[in-house]
Amino acid sequence: MSKAQSISLNHFTQAVQSAVKSAVQKHPKFKLEAPQGITFSYLIRGIPVPDTILANVTLAETQAFANEIAATVGRESGVAELSSAQGAVFSAGRHVIIGIPAVDQLLLKE
Repeated sequence: MSKAQSISLNHFTQAVQSAVKSAVQKHPKFKLEAPQGITFSYLIRGIPVPDTILANVTLAETQAFANEIAATVGRESGVAELSSAQGAVFSAGRHVIIGIPAVDQLLLKE
């Protein structure tokens, strides 16, 4: 098993915000503002997608957007386990979260 790696919550949040801004430029259907918070539940770490956006995109487009976010977060976070992460899409009912798969060996510090 690999050794746990730590990252500050502030640095991780900045990486996510940068990733979302970059992904929105490449995927204009996703008109999302940079998130101010990150969901740390379910099976992924991510951000919710508003219903108004979901009504106008396909699952394939949603996955491509999540992949773009994951690639940028992996590069900018400096966390080795995230460097090759694919994007994740979690859907329960009408609630959709996109982001990165939860990793076992990551410690977030404030």
